[in-house]
Amino acid sequence: MELITVPLFTGIIGYITNWTGVLMLFKPLEFHGVKVPGLRIAFPLLPKRVQVLPLFRSDGRIGWQGIVPSRADKMASLAVDKGLAKLGSVSDFYQTMEPDKIAAHFTRIAEAEIRNLVEKIIERENPAMWRNMPGPIKEAVHARIKQQLPQIVDSLKDDIGDNIDELIDVKLMVIKHFTSNPQLLNDLFMIIGRKELTFMQNFGFYFGFPMGFVTVAILEWVAREWWILPLCGIVIGWVVNYIGISMIFEPVFPKWYCPWRQGLLLKRQPEITVHYAEMVSSKVMTLENIGEELMHGPSGDRTMALLEHTLKPAADKAVGPAKMMVKATMGIKEYGRMKDAMAPEVSALAPLIYGDEDLGREQSIKIREFIAKQMAVMGPDDFVQLLRSAIKQDEWLLFVHGGVLGAFAGLLHLAIFGV
Repeated sequence: MELITVPLFTGIIGYITNWTGVLMLFKPLEFHGVKVPGLRIAFPLLPKRVQVLPLFRSDGRIGWQGIVPSRADKMASLAVDKGLAKLGSVSDFYQTMEPDKIAAHFTRIAEAEIRNLVEKIIERENPAMWRNMPGPIKEAVHARIKQQLPQIVDSLKDDIGDNIDELIDVKLMVIKHFTSNPQLLNDLFMIIGRKELTFMQNFGFYFGFPMGFVTVAILEWVAREWWILPLCGIVIGWVVNYIGISMIFEPVFPKWYCPWRQGLLLKRQPEITVHYAEMVSSKVMTLENIGEELMHGPSGDRTMALLEHTLKPAADKAVGPAKMMVKATMGIKEYGRMKDAMAPEVSALAPLIYGDEDLGREQSIKIREFIAKQMAVMGPDDFVQLLRSAIKQDEWLLFVHGGVLGAFAGLLHLAIFGV
C-alpha cells in the first residue's frame, strides 16, 4: 500500500509546494493579515532582516504579501540596475525617440495654441494696453511669434537633449511608476519567466513522485519510525524548490556535464527579449511617462528653469520691432512679468504633446526596437539577473515553505495510514 500512497503523496505535495511557491512570489498585491496581540510593541525590537519580511507589518499584523509587490521599490530599482541601465542611458532613450519629430509635433501644436496663449498672458498683465493696441501692431506681434516659433522650439529641444540626464532620474521614475502599479511589476516578471515558473510547478511532481519510492526504501531498509515520513517530507519539499530554482537560472554559461546544459531561462533569451522590449516600451519608458517626469518629476523645477532660460530671450526676439513700444506701454516691470509668465504657460502645452496617442505609439515602436537590439547582445550573466534579482533575497522563504508543506504531508500520511 505505501508503495502507492507515499509516492502519490510526495508527488502531489511537490506540485502543491511549487505551485503555491510561485503564487507566493506574486500574490496578493496588498498585504492581508490579522492582528496579533503584542506584535506592534515587539516589532521594533525584531531584527531588520525579519522586519522586512512580507510576513509582518509594523501595525501588529501577521499575514502575507507577494514577494515581488512587497518589494516593489527594490524590485523596480533592480529592474533599472540589472535591466534598463544595461540597455542605455536616458540620453540614449531620448535620442531613440527622435526629438526632431517631437519638436516638429510641438511646433504644430504650439502654432494652433500660441495666439490665445500670448493674448492670455498680455491681457492678464496689462489688459488696457492690449485692448488699446492697434490691430496691425497686434497682428505684427502674432506674425513675428509664429515666424520665430520653429527656432524657439528647436532651441528648446537642443537644451533638453543636452541636459536630459540631469532632468530625468530614470531609477526614481521607474520606482515611482512600479510602486503605484504593483500589478505591472508582476506582469513584467511574469513575462520574463512565465514558462520557467510553469516548469517549476510541474517539476514539483516530477521530482516528488520518484522521491516517494526512495522514502519507502528508507522505511523498509533503514528504519520504520514515525518521524521518517515528516523528515523525508521536509527534505523533499526543500530540495524540490532548490533544484527547481537552480534549473531555471544555472548554470549561467553552458556546461557539458550539466544534464540541462544551461539555465532554462537563458535558453529563451531571444524570445524573452521580444516580450520584455514590448512591455517596457509600452508601459514604462513611454513618451507620456518621460514627459510627465520631465515636467513634474523631482527635477521639474530645473526643467522650468531651462524653459525660462530659453523663452525669455525668445520673447524679445518674437516681439521684434514692437518691443520698445510694448515695453514703453506696459512698463519695464510688467514686461518682465510677462516674460516670466511664458514658461508656465508653455509648459501647460506639454500634455498635448506627450499625451498624443499616435505620437506615443510611433515612439514606442522606436524604443521597443532599441531595447530589443540592446538586449540581444546582453551577456547571459546580466540577462539572468532580470528575474533572479527579483527573488534571490527572499527565495529561502520558498525553501522553508517547501519544507513545512513536506512535513505536513508526512504527518498527514501518518494520520491516515499509520507508520
